[in-house]
Order: sequence, then structure tokens, then C-alpha cells
Amino acid sequence: MKYKLCAALLAMAGLIGAVRADPGDERILAARDAATRGDSQRLAALAANPSDHVLEPYVQYWLLSGRIARLSEPPPGEGVSDFLRRNAGTWLAEKLRNEWVKRLANDKRWAQFEADYGLLLQPDQEAQCWAIQSGGAYAADASRALEGVWLTLLDTPDACNPPLRSLVSSGRVSTENVWQRFRRLVEAKRFSPARDVVNALPESQIPNPATVNAALDNPARFLASANARNPAGRGGREAVLAALTRLARSDVRDAAARWRDLDGPAYRDEERAYAWGQLAWMAAIAQMPEAGNWFAQAQATLMVNEQRAWRVRAALRAGNWPAVRQAIEAMPAAQQEQPDWSYWLGRALQVEGKSAEAQQQFLRNADQPNFYGILATEALGRQYSWPKAATPVSSQELSRAQNSPELRRVAALYRLDLRTEGIREWNWALRGTDDRYLLAAAEYARRIGLYDRAINAAERTRSEHDFALRYLAPYYDVFAREAQTHSLDLAWVFGLVRQESRFQPVVRSGVGAQGLMQVMPATGKWIAKKQGWGDYHPGWLTGIDTNVQLGSAYLRHVLDLLANNQVLAAAGYNAGPGRPRRWRDSKPLEGAIYAETIPISETREYVKRVMANAEMYATLFERRPISLTTRLGRIAASGGDVALSPDEP
Repeated sequence: MKYKLCAALLAMAGLIGAVRADPGDERILAARDAATRGDSQRLAALAANPSDHVLEPYVQYWLLSGRIARLSEPPPGEGVSDFLRRNAGTWLAEKLRNEWVKRLANDKRWAQFEADYGLLLQPDQEAQCWAIQSGGAYAADASRALEGVWLTLLDTPDACNPPLRSLVSSGRVSTENVWQRFRRLVEAKRFSPARDVVNALPESQIPNPATVNAALDNPARFLASANARNPAGRGGREAVLAALTRLARSDVRDAAARWRDLDGPAYRDEERAYAWGQLAWMAAIAQMPEAGNWFAQAQATLMVNEQRAWRVRAALRAGNWPAVRQAIEAMPAAQQEQPDWSYWLGRALQVEGKSAEAQQQFLRNADQPNFYGILATEALGRQYSWPKAATPVSSQELSRAQNSPELRRVAALYRLDLRTEGIREWNWALRGTDDRYLLAAAEYARRIGLYDRAINAAERTRSEHDFALRYLAPYYDVFAREAQTHSLDLAWVFGLVRQESRFQPVVRSGVGAQGLMQVMPATGKWIAKKQGWGDYHPGWLTGIDTNVQLGSAYLRHVLDLLANNQVLAAAGYNAGPGRPRRWRDSKPLEGAIYAETIPISETREYVKRVMANAEMYATLFERRPISLTTRLGRIAASGGDVALSPDEP
């Protein structure tokens, strides 16, 4: 009871702090609106009367940023210099300087570019590519950095195209790596840069543009063409592989059938392995039993990390533990050491009776506060427990955070619902800080109701931890009431809400989900009707009580549809209740294997985090929770489902 009362009072105090307005807020929002609409005259008029508002630098930034972007206007050099001097060391200064050096490069003012580029702490990719083009003191370092991301740079600014081509013409990047980059871009559906990169090849090796375009624009038609049946050289074969890669992402069975028909002596072993690797990757995501055999035909090709991960997942789903071990051991060392693959390697070794080696793998990640850290701890026969709490933040430490101009700007940005800017300011303010400052920032954020920032700061600590800040439980009484009403596991509900919204009541997702439990408008309207609430009001989604009532009722509905299984219900809450059923197997699956083999990356990570969060909250609320292994349980084989309501959104 004492915990509940404290939590409720702190939540109220946080809300009061978070909503306190400033008389100048309206002007800041008007300036932001003018900048968004491109109304330079209105913005200039607002900027002409500066105030002492904590967000005043944003008004000046929006004005200067617009002027920098308008290439038809003279560059605002004096204004930029003054802004950078007055706001030195801030995120806005870094952001404006990045924009400014690009304008200087565009205007070919290389001496000034050189001076300003050297003052950037974090030059973005486009700025680095301009540094290469400048040929100045920073060109060599930037060129080496670009060479290092040759295979992984997917979104390529126009300024990077000449330096990328130069890497090939100078011999620093081989023609083989040009084709490897082409493949990576096609895999990532970056077709425009894929078309461009082949032009970096020696002239005699550049494929026919019409062939490449046909392969990328309509892969099914191309694979049925004479060009696919009789590929002309390396370029023709790569066009076939590109079309196959594209088609496999929409219809892997059709792609596999076409490849069997096209495969022949024209293809090198590596090209044949690449084709099977693409088919196996997509088959694994589609949870097809053929995936394992197809991966076995792909070992002669270079795989990307996500492809290697799906090779392991396919073996896990098939229950083929020797293949699990082989797939993990084929990974690069850095990937092998990641918590997920280290855990599954331990499990595979355990099945093979290699207990000592398995324990070494589990010990790598035991006691870490994440899904696989908890499972590794339990695999060693121990119950996960929270680490010793750090010394409470002192009044002096808290005062330092409260008086930080950066954190005051974060609070103001959140107050005005400028969360994106607030998060960027926050990340900039916390870079390079020690654990004590991180804990003070977390406590400050908690006190003003910025629970997502409090959790974020508390999660960054390296040796001194406060898990009560990492696993905040605001609005406890509201959630406890609804959990009791709908017979929900309170720790699991908190674990889900922590992942959904980080306890921000008015947050809206990119797809329109709103509030603490991120309820979609159509779902809110449907569940409100189902609960007999009468005429629907959109404001219910951002009200604390009403959002939790609607979200909890819907969560109960999803649980009922999915056999009261928390793993399935978490997946259903994120991706819709129909999909988790389709992701089951014809045989029962271990809950952890089901979670790891969910095809949608967002949902897969969501489920693992919700379930790990639930274990942490159970530790907070119950002190002796059930194990995560028990909580995950087993997922029944497909079949015997409760029908979905025909009007369900």
C-alpha cells in the first residue's frame, strides 16, 4: 500500500511539473509553424523580437536554417557566425554547423568550409563526403571512413557519389566489391543507388542499363525473358540474381521454382550459393521448412548479419540443434558474442552434452537486465535478481541536472509537444556523462513527468544502477485497478506499457496509436462500443484513466483469443491478434524459440522486451517472481482457435 501511495503522489507531482506553461510558449510554437510552412516573412518578424524564453535559440535556428537552405539567397554568414558563437557546444550549434558546411561546399567556398568542418564534433555522412570532395586536410580521413562503410552505407547522399566512384577508379575498392554493394542495395530495396553504383565499374564491365532496369522494375517478367535464360556475362548474371532477390521478397516459392529452372553451368558456385542464400533467408522469415536445406546450399556466399541470424532461427524452429551450433559458429566473432547467439549456442552445446562449454556461454551474459541475460542466468540454475542500488542522488547532484540549460530545454520542448527535438537535445546533453550525472538526470526527468527520459538515462549507467528508475511504475493505482478488473498480470501489463509508451500519456506513434497503452483510434472505438461506453470520444485515447481502461479491456480480449498466453498476446497487441496464430508451428514450440522466430523484426524485439520487462516488474512488485523461462512456457501447435469478431479492426 505504501508503494502504491508513493507512486500515485509522484505521478501527480510529475504531471504538475510537466504541464507548467511559459508566457512565451505561443510565440515559439508560432515560429515553429512558420518554419514548417516555409513562411519566411512571418518567421523573420517573430525572430526580430527575441525573448529570454529557454527555447529562443530555436527561433533563431529555424530562421537561419531556412536561409541556408534557400540557395537563391545570399548565405547568412554573419548571422550563422553569431549564432554559433552564442550557442557554442549545444546540439543546435552542431546541427546548424552541419547545414552551414554543406552550403559552403555547394557555394565552393572551400577555405571557409575547411575552417567550419574542423569544428564539427559529429559531421554527418553528407558533410564527410563534401570533405572528401574539398581535397583539404580532412579529405583523407573522411575517405577512409567512407571506404569502411562501402558495403553498409545504404542511404547515399548525392555528395557521396563522386567519392564512391573515386574509390573504385583509384583501385581502393575492387570490382568484386562493386557487385557486392549492388547486391546489398538491392536486398535493402535501394534501387536508385543500386542502378548508380554499377556505373562505377570499368566501362567494359558496366551492364546494359536496360537489363538492370528490367530486372529491378518487373522481376517476374524479367526472369521469364530471354535475357534471363541466356545471361550476358557477369552483368547479366547479376541482373538475374537481383530479380530473384526482389521476387523472393514477395513470393519466395515462385522465386525458388524460377531459379531451379534458370540455374545452369553459366553460374559460378558463389553466384549459385548467393541465390540459394537469398531464397533461404526469405523462406526462414516465411517459416518454411525448406529454409534449412536451402541454407545448406548457400555456405559459399558472403551473408549479411541478418541473413546469418535467420539461418539460426530456421534451425531453432526445426529443432535441429547441431545446425543451430553450426550456424552460430559460422558467424563473425562479434556477432557470435551477442547475447542472443551466445545463449542459443549455450543451449545447443547443452543438448550435445557439453555442459562445461555451455556454462561458459551462459556466463557471458548472465545477470544482464535483458531477455537473454535473464534466460542465461536461469540456465545456470539461478534466479535473476536486481543489482545493488546506487547511492541516492544528492541534492547537489540533482541541482546540477535541474539547472542544466540543456535539460531545461528538453523539459520545455516536451511541454510544447516537440518530442523529437527534445530527444535529440537529451541525447546531446548526456553524451560522455558519468553514472552520477545520468542518475541525477533520470531523477530530474522523473520529477517533472518525463518518464521516458528518466528510463533512458537510468538505462545508460555502466556501474552504478538504480533499477527503480529503469523500471518506473507511474499511475500504479490506475493500472492495478484495471488489471484486477480484467484479471491481468500487473507485472506483465507494466512490462507492456513500458515498451509501448514509456509512460508518456500523450505520445502518438507514426501509425496513429495514442496514449499510455498506444491504442489505435479504430481499436479504441471498437472496444469502447464492446464495453458499452456509448458515443465514442477521441479524447479518451489521451486521458490517463480512459486510455488504460480501453487498453486493458483490449488486452484482455487479445488474451482470450490467444489461449491466455502472454507471449502470443504480446505479439497480438503489437501486430494484431491474427498474426501470432499464423506464426505457430505444427508442433509445440518453446516460448523463447517462438519469440525469437517471429518474422516481423519490430514485433520480435517488442515481445522479448515486454516479457523481460514483466520479469523485472514482478521482481519489483512480488520480490519472488516466477522465472522468465516459466513465464515464456510453451506455445501450443496451431489449430483450435477462437474465431475473431467479424467487425474487429
